[in-house]
Amino acid sequence: MQDIQKTVNFVTTSNWLLLFFGGMIGLMITPMKFALGIILGGLIVAINFHLLKNTLENMFQPKVVSERGRSIVSNVLVKYYIRFAISGGAIFLLISKHIVHPLGLLAGLSMVVASMFMATVIELTRLFFKEAV
Repeated sequence: MQDIQKTVNFVTTSNWLLLFFGGMIGLMITPMKFALGIILGGLIVAINFHLLKNTLENMFQPKVVSERGRSIVSNVLVKYYIRFAISGGAIFLLISKHIVHPLGLLAGLSMVVASMFMATVIELTRLFFKEAV
């Protein structure tokens, strides 16, 4: 369980670091709308991941599980779909109002995927070298 928490914390931290450095690089070398797409897309997914992490951590508290039972799953799903709808609406507005460049937004939205990929590579490397010893 501690390894899972460590991996989730790594993904959360790397999301924010990728957002910061990706945004800074975007501001330096790309047009403003593209850089804004990177920053806003990264913010959307980083905040969503952070909120999902907190929701799941609260859901698996022993006290909460014993008190609320099955209603907890529906509560998590409702929160998930509300976040999904808000994110979808924000993305729609950002693209339809031409506030950001769609490819910059896509790059920003991909930051969580990049963080998870890095975490997977690190875990596989750790597992591989642990097995080799």
